Order: sequence, then C-alpha cells, then structure tokens
Amino acid sequence: MLLRKSSRVLDSPGSSSSSLVQPQGMWASPSSSVAQGDAEMGSLPASGVPDVLDLSSSEDGGGSDSGSDFEDTLWKGGKRGTRTPLSCTLTAKRPRKDASRDGGSLAERNQEPSNLFEVVRLAKSAMESVVDDWLESYKQNKEAGFLELVNFFIRSCGCKGVVTPEMFRKQQNSEIIQQLTEQFDEDSAEYPLVLTTQPWRKFQVGFCELVTVLVRRCQYSIIYDEYLMDTLISLLTGLSDSQVRAFRHTSTLAAMKLMTALVRVALGVSLHKDNNQRQYEAERNKGPSRRATDKLEALLEKRRELQEQQEEIENMMNAIFKGVFVHRYRDVVPEIRAICIEEMGNWMQSYSASFLTDSYLKYIGWTLHDKQREVRLKCLKALQGLYRSREMAARMELFTSRFKGRMVSMVLDKESDVGVEAIKLLTLILQQFDLDWEAVKEKGRRGGSRDFFRLLLAFFIESELHEHAAYLVDSLWDCAAPLLKDWDGLTHLLLEESLEEGWGDQQENALIEILVSSMRQATEGKPPVGRGPGKKVLSARERKALEDDREKLTQYLIPLLPQLLAKFSADAEKVVLLLAAPCYFNLSLYSSGRLEKYLEQLLAQLREVVEKHTCQEVLEAASQALYVLCNPEFTFYSRVDLARSCLVDALTDKFQQEVAELLQVSYLDEDEVYSMAATLKRISVLHNAHDLTPWQLYEPCSLLLQRAVDTGEVPKQVVIPIMTCVHFSILWDLAHVSDTVPAQKELLALKRKVASFCSLCQSCLNDMDSSVREQAFVLLSDLLLVFSPQLTRGEREALELLVYRPEVALQSQLAGFLMDHVFNHAELVGSDEEDSEGKIERLHQRRNLLAGFCKLIIYNVLELSAASDVFKHYAKFYKDYGDIIKETLSRARQIDRDEWARTLLLSLQQLLTELLLQQGPDAVYSKAFLEIRDLARRFSMFFSLHQLHNRQALVALHKAGIKFAFQEPAPSGSELGPLNLPFLEVLSEFSPRLLRPDKKLLLSYLEQTCQARLSPQQRGKAWNPLLTYRRSLRSLDDMGSDASRIAAPRPRRRPSAAAKRRRLDDSSQRGDSSLQLSSRLETPTLTSTVLKRGHQPGSPAQLQEEEGSELDFVQSQPWFSSQRSRESPSQQQLRVPRSASRPGLGSRMDRLSLMEEEEEMVIQEESSDEEDPQGLDRPLIHSHSSQGDQLRDLFDSTILGIEDP
Repeated sequence: MLLRKSSRVLDSPGSSSSSLVQPQGMWASPSSSVAQGDAEMGSLPASGVPDVLDLSSSEDGGGSDSGSDFEDTLWKGGKRGTRTPLSCTLTAKRPRKDASRDGGSLAERNQEPSNLFEVVRLAKSAMESVVDDWLESYKQNKEAGFLELVNFFIRSCGCKGVVTPEMFRKQQNSEIIQQLTEQFDEDSAEYPLVLTTQPWRKFQVGFCELVTVLVRRCQYSIIYDEYLMDTLISLLTGLSDSQVRAFRHTSTLAAMKLMTALVRVALGVSLHKDNNQRQYEAERNKGPSRRATDKLEALLEKRRELQEQQEEIENMMNAIFKGVFVHRYRDVVPEIRAICIEEMGNWMQSYSASFLTDSYLKYIGWTLHDKQREVRLKCLKALQGLYRSREMAARMELFTSRFKGRMVSMVLDKESDVGVEAIKLLTLILQQFDLDWEAVKEKGRRGGSRDFFRLLLAFFIESELHEHAAYLVDSLWDCAAPLLKDWDGLTHLLLEESLEEGWGDQQENALIEILVSSMRQATEGKPPVGRGPGKKVLSARERKALEDDREKLTQYLIPLLPQLLAKFSADAEKVVLLLAAPCYFNLSLYSSGRLEKYLEQLLAQLREVVEKHTCQEVLEAASQALYVLCNPEFTFYSRVDLARSCLVDALTDKFQQEVAELLQVSYLDEDEVYSMAATLKRISVLHNAHDLTPWQLYEPCSLLLQRAVDTGEVPKQVVIPIMTCVHFSILWDLAHVSDTVPAQKELLALKRKVASFCSLCQSCLNDMDSSVREQAFVLLSDLLLVFSPQLTRGEREALELLVYRPEVALQSQLAGFLMDHVFNHAELVGSDEEDSEGKIERLHQRRNLLAGFCKLIIYNVLELSAASDVFKHYAKFYKDYGDIIKETLSRARQIDRDEWARTLLLSLQQLLTELLLQQGPDAVYSKAFLEIRDLARRFSMFFSLHQLHNRQALVALHKAGIKFAFQEPAPSGSELGPLNLPFLEVLSEFSPRLLRPDKKLLLSYLEQTCQARLSPQQRGKAWNPLLTYRRSLRSLDDMGSDASRIAAPRPRRRPSAAAKRRRLDDSSQRGDSSLQLSSRLETPTLTSTVLKRGHQPGSPAQLQEEEGSELDFVQSQPWFSSQRSRESPSQQQLRVPRSASRPGLGSRMDRLSLMEEEEEMVIQEESSDEEDPQGLDRPLIHSHSSQGDQLRDLFDSTILGIEDP
C-alpha cells in the first residue's frame, strides 16, 4: 500500500486516550484474543498502572552500570583530543553502493541526508563513539543536537520529511507530526524496521543499540537536564499515537528500548541509594568521638540527590508506560504488540522489585490469548525467564493460579513452536512449585527415578500414541536428561526380583526400550529419524559431553549387562534390545578398567543366546554384538576370537554329523529336520558378519544343495540356509582375492564356484516352494551384481576373469519369476485372512525383488531390452512400484537413449500383441487398449525435456513403430487393414514431442510405407488409426500459411538473465527508485498459449470421427478465403493477427497440433545452450563423475542396500 497524502491512514492504532481507567478487578481479562481489531480492543480493560513506581526496595545482587558519565570523561585533558563536531565529521563519508541498493531506495532518496542516520546505517563506527560525538554537539547547541536526534528517528521511519528549527520553535508536537504525515509520500509501504535484507537488519540492531548507549552515557547528569528526556519522550509518545504504521512501529520500539535503558539506570540509582543508606547508618552508629559530622552531612546530601534522581526516573518511566505501552500493547500490528511484551519481560527480570507485581504481570497474562503466533511466543519466553528464578517464581503465585489454565491449554496450540515453548514453561513451573528437587536428592536418586519411570511407563503404554520409545526419549531429553541417563537406576529396576504391583512383561519391554534409546541419545547426540535436521555438526564441547556420557554408561552397564542377558535370555524381544548395548560402549574400558571378567560373562551369555534361539532377529543381533567385540585393535581380541572359534566349532561339528546322516539316508524325521535347519540358520547368520572360511563350509553345503536340486529330498527349511551359506562363502573368497594379488588358479576356482552356484540357484527358481524360489532369486540378483563388469573398477583389473555374464536362459527365467511373483494381481491382493501388517510385509518383499532385478539392468548385467518386462507394468502397478520403475526409466535413458527408446517401444508392442491375441480386432474398443495409450502417454513425458538430446531416439522410435504397424498384412477380403495398424494410435501419443522437421520427415516415411505395404485398393481406405497418426504429424504450416501464423507466431526469444538485470538497473536509475517494473517490452499479439487458453479443443472421440484434414477444414471457413483474397502475398507474409478469437479455428483445433507449437517454443529457447557436444550425455537428474557414481544412488538404501562410498 502506498503511503500518500490522500491515503496515509493505513490502520487504526487503537485507543489513544491519555487518561487511565482503573479496572474493577485486578485480573479482569478478556476471553478473546488481544488483537482482534479496534472493536475487540475496546473490550479490553484499561491499564491498571500504579501512579508511582515503587522504587523503595532494592536487590542486593545487582550491580551498577559499567558505562562512565560522558561529562566526567569529556573534559579530561590528555586522554582525548579536540573533537570535530558531528556535522563536520560525518558529511564526508560516502554510503556504500550495495548497502543502499539492498534495502530498497529508502536511504538515498533524500537530497539532504541525516548525518546520524547515515552513520548508524553504514555501521562503520563503534556506537559509543557515535554517541559521544552526538553528545559533544548537543553540549554545544542543545536545540541543534536534539534536532539531529529527532530527524534520526524520523528518517528511521522511512519518512522524507525533516524537522526544521523553525518548526521546532513555533509548532506543537501534534502539528509537527501532522505535517510529517502529509509529507510521508513514499512509493512503498516498506520502512527500515520491516526490511529483511542484511544492511537493514544491521541498521535495526544499531537503532536499538543507539538508544541503549545514549541513556547509558547520559545516566549521571544529562538525562536530568529537564530538556532531552522530557522532549524526546513527548515526541515518541506523539509518534506512537500516529495512524501511520511506520511512525507508530518505529517510535514504539524506540520508546520501549528507552524504557529498558531507564530501568537499568533506575536499578543503579536504587543500589547507590541503598549503599549510601548503609554508609550513613554505619557512620551514625559510631561513638561521638569517632563520628564525622562533615561526612554525615555529605552522605545526607548525596541521599537527597539520589532521591531526586530516583523520582525523576520514575516520572520518565511512568510517562513512557502510560503514554506508550498501555496503548500499544494492544495495537493492531502484531509486531508492535510483540515488542511491548518482550521489553516488559526484560523490565521484570532486570528490576523485579518494582515491575514483578500483579499490576504489570496481568498484561502478559492477557496477551497469552493473542491470535498471532509471534505475540504468544514472546509471552511464553518472557514467562520462562521469570520462572527460571526460584525467588521470582515464588512472587508469582497469584499469576500462576490465575493463568495456569491458559498456559496448560497452550500445549495444544495450533502452532507447533508455541506448543513446544508452552511445554518448556510448564516444566519450569513444575520444577518450581510441584516438585521439591532438593527433597528428591535427599530421598535418594533411585527413589526419585523410580517414581519418574513409573509415570513415564504409564504414559508410554496407556497413551498408545506410537510404539517407538526413541521419540519419547528425544522429546524429554531437554528437560529430563539427568533422569533418563540414570542407567544405574534403570538396570536395578530391571534386575529387581520383587516387582511392584502391575509391573509385568509389557512394562519390562518398554523400560528396556527406553534404556537402549537413552543410551543411543546420550552417545550419538542425534535425534531419531524424522525428528530434527538430517546432519548436525557437533561442537567440541558437545563431543566432549558425548564422550563423558559414553564413559559413564560403560562403567554402569559393563557389570550389569551379563546379568540382564541372563535374566531375560528366554525373551527374544528383550534380548534383541539388550544386545544393541555394546555398540554404545567404550569397549577399551574392558582392558583399561580391568573388567575382563565381565567380558567373559558377556561372551558366555552371547553363546547361550545363539544356542538357545533360532529367531532371525536375535541371531543377527548376537552376530552384530560379537562383530563389535571382535576388533583386532582391542587388547582383548584374542579372548573374543577364541570364544567365537569355540562357538563356530561346536556348530560346524554338529552340522558335519547331520550332513553325513542326511546324505546316507533319504528321509529325516521332524526333529532331525528342525535341528539341522536351526544349526544351518545359526551358521548362515554368523557367516554374514564373520569369516568362516577356515571351517570349509562350501563343500558340504554345495553337496547338500546339489542333492536338493537332483532329488528334491532335502526339506525347504534346510535348503534356504544352505543357499545362504554357499552365497556368503563365495563372497568371503572374493574378499580374500581382492585384498591380495590373486593367482590364476584361485581366480579359476572361484569362477567355477560362481558358475556352479548360479546354475543351482537357476534350478531352484523352478522349485515348488515359493520361499525357496524367492531366496534363489535374491541370492542370484546379489551375486550377479557383485560379479558384474563393475567388479573391475577401482584399479581391480586383475579380477577381469571373475566377471560373470548370465546366459539368455537365466535372464528369461529371472524375468519370468518377476512376472509370477511381482506383477501378479493374485500375489498382490493376497488372502482375505491376511492382516494388514502381513500385506505390507509381503509388498515390501516384492519391492525388494523388483529392485534387485532393476539393479541388474542399470548395472549392465542384463540387456536393456529385458527392462520391457518391467516398463510395460508402469501404469498398472504405479501405486506399488511406480517410484522404482520411474527411477529405472530415468537411469536407463542415461545409459543409452536409443536402446532405451527401443525398449519402450518393445513394451508397448508386447502389450498390444497380447491384447490382439486375446480379444482380436475388437480390442481397440476395450478399456485395455485405452490403458496402453495411457502408458504411451506416460512414456512420452520422458521425452519432454532435452528434446534435442532425445531427437534421434524419438525419430527412430516412430520409424520402428510404423514398421510394426504395417508388419502383419491384412487378411484377404478384410476391411480392417493390417493387424497391427491400431498401434499407430498408440504411437501418436509420442508425436507432440517431435520437432517440426522430424514430423515432415516421418509423414513422408509413413506415406512411403503405405505405398510399399498396402495394396492399391487399401491405400484409399480411411482407417481411424492411420488418420489419427497423420493428424498428429501434420503441423499448422501444412494447413496454410495464414492458419499457421494465426495459431503459432514465432515467439520472441527470451532475454538472458544478465540482460534482464541490466535493463532493470537502467530503468531503476532513470526513475525515482520505484519498485514498479517498466513496461518497455512489447507484449506478443498472439501465441499458441493464448489459443490454448482461449479455446478448448474437442474431445478425442470427436477428433477421431473427423475424417477430413485440418487443412481442408481451415480452408473451408469463409473468413479464410475472403481474407486471403483481400491481401497481397507480401501482406500475407507480414500479416500480424489482431484477435485470438476467430470463429471456428480454436474450437476444432487438434490437441496434438496445439501442443507441438507450444513445445517448439521451448525448443527454440533451449537450442542455444544445447548445441555443445558435452551436454548430449548430461544426466537428467544429477551430474556425477562417472556412470558408476550415477547408478549408486538409484534407489534408497532400504530397498537396494547400496552404501555410499
């Protein structure tokens, strides 16, 4: 909104009455928001302000202001030379160019800039020096110095007016403000306090600092001269009552900062007065012989002087409070209300003896109901500063009881940050009133923590908000971290034999989860997933605190962890949680702290857990804990390695015996099958994290797997872990040959193992059991990926012999498995009895299978054409696998655009062939055919960007599609045309992505194909697919030059960003720094975008029914022929259309023709920066250094398991 003379009243500032009305009740408050407009503000009770501030009491702990008096230091010779007056010193300084441009044009529009304003805006001098210079000019001429300060505040409001000496002498403040308001004719409603650029943010800080330093440097004499402060407060009070928002906002901020500075001066005067009183009492209490009469008289004189100063400061503060705060705390502008509340909180904290009373606290209480978020935040933060002090909190009992309900309700505030601050405030109140923390310490740490955890568990279990304790711990970490880090008390609660009433298995599970979550939070310092920023850089102090917590945690839990495992060893859920504890330990304490006996106990419990459980999660947790302990850097590594070897020896011995029995007999009873499956499962889980190559498990496992493939006599419970063991054995062999210079013999042996295992897994893909087939598919996908051509990268050319390429039969089987298990509606829906959690788990498994197959494609293990089996299900299964298939489409395009386009075409051809075989020629009228066209439309979107890069691939796609459409000849005597002719309708979905020359080329190619493939009788047939495809290839130029110019005039090339900036800079310099944009650029008279918006094309059904060409239609219009007859050829070429709404043109225009013109505009704009050959292979999504790096981030790690290097 423009602040002009005719419309300068922006908003009503609210009540402007100078008289104060005492409310009936002390705490009478409105029930609605504080800021709801003038009508609602009128319902607020007026301020109940005490007439005189009570400054008689003091605080012993305060200190006087450190600022020295200006008069005492100014005239000390030798320390400071003669100063040049402010007006002479500052006029030579030139403002920075960029500083004035960043914040609009407020700083440079005045022809006579205010010196003090420029100094503060440029921020090149220390504020103390600036204030001292101003004070020197003020001492020389009070009126001139004060006018300098007045004009500083006026300029800070963004006003162009200047207060002259004549105005100051002859006019009242209201008349001056009225005249300034009439001169407030800025082009923008912005003013310095609301600008957010860096220079103006610095100015806002300097503005507040200037007021504070000014009062501090004048606190001993100048503020009592009955001129500076009285006149300044009167002016600020009048400005704060203005209807111009800039005046009101700026003056309110200045007045509140002035009040804050005066409060500090009042506190200092009060402390000096108390000291003087103590000195006087001490001197008077002396004996008559020791009493100094002169000193007593001096102390009495000093006390009278301090009393007068205190009264003057009280009057100043009362004037500001009653004249500014009382009216502006309920202003319609939320920023002004927030300033008032924030500064009041500072007054109460600085000078609680006078301001921490119910007469002032009620304003904060009332404003808790404000409708604006920032005002409520300021209230809560102000109260937090008060409740942090036990002494202040004790004096706020009445306020707490009155507004406790409102503070509690703000926990559910619609703004989340307000709710967070409300919780912090209530926590402080709880600490000060409801809990006696000293009593808790005296009662003992365990007793207090017991009550805390009992309440915490009740909330966690009964609320049923979620099942993840990590988020509960994170939410309480700021206010209850000491209790949550009471690991000794937590473990003793878990180890107690006599449990409390109602303390059962559910409570134990929750308590263990809270224990592990607190360990993670204390040692890592990271919030759980989805809570807070992804990466946080820790400071040195934070890292030191984490290390200290890790030390304490380790000392507490090393002796107790074996006991916890022994107690809960039979509970799989509890054991999984407890086995994560060693990951957060400082394991070096086992040796440095001489705690090896607890290490032995832990290893024994780990072995017992492995031997007792067969659950996958428990075994993986135990294997991970053993892996953490088996670090060769630790001095106790030999002990852990010995324990691991003993465990593996026992498992392998048992396995060898069971294998021998299975190979000798053809049948095993149920117990023998269970025992063997459990042993193999334990070995396979350990083999994942530990190198078990010395135990030579490959041979017996491969023999057993071969037996299962040949005879089928091995149970499925045994086959799955056998395949896993062989898989990990091969991977560990690869790790060995990668670390050294391998011999040819070793490489050949490993190559034979890979080929043999892949053959066995290929046979398992035909197994009767679905779990065996899925496991074989997963292991094959991983192994083929590991031994893909990527294996030789990173200076590993010696491993070229190990690269394994799957045969065609294996590729076909993998694709067939995908069709049966991933793209199967029966598998996707599942049984009705299956719960939702089971369905989600099955969907997750199928997504993993699909991701494994897609990895084989993008890592060049499978041919790119194999992706057609995936791409053709893009639309049908978009809800479940759309993200995976879409990313595969994008990555495949980066590998080879031409082959990628052929793969898309192959997908569509396969779908159409299957549809025609199932439904015959009538399939073109079915819903399935429309789905194929929709899939083609989705595919065509991948050609939208970088059309010059995709040009060759897109033309080749069209040519291949035309060949396919005429590949099968029409049956003799049939009127339907070639069998695959409907494919042209599918192909037409790609036509809008073609360039105009390519359309002409393809149209010619289509006519040649029709001449070659169709008989003379068939060439004249008007088949709908052929007509549709022809229309999609015809541009508007083919329908006549006039229609072309009307539909798609050549657009003006967009200027570059640099040209735009230069043009804007030139226009801004020529103008008066207005923010309005110049309208020099001519608006195009007509574009295809206007046509498209002005006319809605016909429906596809109507377009298909049209058998005539668009050229015939356009030429048949009466206006077309008449206009062409009136115009000469030169006029027809240069004719500019006058209207975008000619009758009949837009209403029947083909959708594809309209789209092509719009896209050619984009192509012409992109052509200049796409000609370089280096940009042809530019990736679509990210630019990486190599293809391998591009493929690393294909899917998320949860699906593909690819770790970043």
